[in-house]
This record gives sequence, C-alpha cells and structure tokens, in this order.
Amino acid sequence: MSGLTFVDVCSGAGGLALGLEQAGFEPRLLLDDDEAAVRTLRINRPQWNVLHTDLLDFDPAEHRVSHDVDLLSAGLPRVKSSATVRRADSGVEERLLEATVYLVHAIRPRAVLIENVPGLAHADEYQQFRDFARAELTHLGYEFSWFVMNAVDFGVPQSRKQGVLVAVERQRAKPFRPPTATVQRPTTVGSALGPSMASRGWQDAARWAAQADRPAPTLVGGSKNRGGADLGPTGAKRTWATMGVNGHTVSDEIPGPDFVWNPELGRDNMVKITAAQAALLQGFPESWEITGLKTARYRQIGHATPPPVGNALGQAIAEALDADPTIFIAG
Repeated sequence: MSGLTFVDVCSGAGGLALGLEQAGFEPRLLLDDDEAAVRTLRINRPQWNVLHTDLLDFDPAEHRVSHDVDLLSAGLPRVKSSATVRRADSGVEERLLEATVYLVHAIRPRAVLIENVPGLAHADEYQQFRDFARAELTHLGYEFSWFVMNAVDFGVPQSRKQGVLVAVERQRAKPFRPPTATVQRPTTVGSALGPSMASRGWQDAARWAAQADRPAPTLVGGSKNRGGADLGPTGAKRTWATMGVNGHTVSDEIPGPDFVWNPELGRDNMVKITAAQAALLQGFPESWEITGLKTARYRQIGHATPPPVGNALGQAIAEALDADPTIFIAG
C-alpha cells in the first residue's frame, strides 16, 4: 500500500511523526500547544501542515484535511508520576488520552496509535482509561492491541519502556502484530555520544566512552511548571554517575580540550551532556534541530517518542493496513 496518511496530535518535537514518515506515512496535519515544539516541527519540515493549538481545543470540523486518514497517532506527554499527582497539571494526561479517543469519532481513521508511559498497557491506575477506550473504540468497530515496547530493542541507546495502544478497524485487525526487536545488542551511551564528546578536542573522550558501556536510563522531560533541565529522578542520576556523567544538569556545550574528567572528585569533575546529545540518546538524527532555550529543548526531547520506535510501529501498522481484509473474514 502506498500513500498512507496520518494525523498526529501532541506532536512535540516530532519523534513519532518522523518515525512514521520513515515508515512511509505522510502527515496531513500535526498539532501541538507548545510554541517551541511547533517551531521545531516547522523548521525541520517546512512542508508539514502544523497547527499551533491545544488538543482539547481542536475541532476537526474546521480542518477537513484531518478526515479520511489511515492513522491517528498520539505520543502524549509523559507527565504522570508519584511526584505530580497533587499538582494542578496532574489530570492533563488523562484528559489528553480521552480527547484522543473522542477524536476517533470525528475523523474515523483506519487505525489508532497512542503511546505513553508503560503503565498505560497494564497498570491498575490506567484501568479506567482502558475500559473507556475499549467501550468507545469497540463500538466504532476497532480491535485492540495493548503492549509495552522498550526503545533499547530498536537501536535507541536508552532503556525507555512505552505503553502502546494500537486499534485497527475490525476487518483489518487480525494481521496486526506488535513490532519485534530490530537489534540483538543494545547501543551504549559511549558508542552513541563518543564522537560528539571528542569533537572539541577533549582528550579523555575515548576513555569516557569505553566505560559508558550501557544504555542510558529513561530521559524525563518534566512539565512546563517544573524547574531546570536534569537527567531524571534520583535513581537515574545514580546510574548516570556510574558512567561518569553529572545527571543534575544539562550542559550548554560539550567538553573542551582542558576538561579534567575525574568522577572520584565529585560531580564537578563528571562530564555533562548537552540537549543535542540527549536528542541522540532519544534516537533523533543529528540533522533534526530542536528549537528554544535549553530547558525547553530538553523538555521536548524528554517527552518525545524515539523515532526508531515510531518507525517500527508505523511499519507494523502499515502491514496490517496493507492486508487484504477478505482473507480474514472467514476466520
């Protein structure tokens, strides 16, 4: 099948949309409410139709181009945690999840893809949403797959589990299969960032890269109300420290030739990664420009779906949509 089309909501920095594009899908419309993210999308893909609006305010009746598409995709912000449940924005995730499902009623795509935290697929706290989604989408004639993917299985140098809902029109549901791993060995932080760490003449770049011999922990973007950029909660910072990385901040630039790397002396003598390097750890190509100030850039990156994961999901959905539905009616 050629010419597969999609609408992408809560597009962020474009990781999911880029992956779907790599899998052969063409976007009809993308939307996000973050100004920096909209700039990121427009500067990298000027030909994309990008709408600066909140999903909760989006009316597809005013954007007919969003109708009759093959796929509705949503890589929703990963903002829910035990630390956020009492904050004013703690209900944002649930509202966006429900809004995405309601959007299916209006545009009737042939398939639906929602990606979020791993608990989306199985945790008790998401049971109410799963019941809601099943009732709504079953009524509309979709079949379901709930599953968890880890980005590290698809060549991303980061252990990042994602909960995924794929719903496909019932007559095309049988051939859908969740993506299987594309790599046998995980990509390490050192192999992913070694060349950039050496690009300004840092003499210890190769030694650092050799001991950074594991994937990164999950990057966390945080909410707009959160403080400056860092590499995640306490456990993630400890993991970064074992690789000689100061996870308490994000750097403005990579180390120069005079930087002394000696983790035993404390975090000031650990290397710091930049937002651009975080994007590499998220599976973005070097050519993909993330716009905004440092914290805004890092937030976009931390919330993004890694493009290789989007690519794998896109290929699996394309295979389902390419199947001849008459083959499966009798079964």
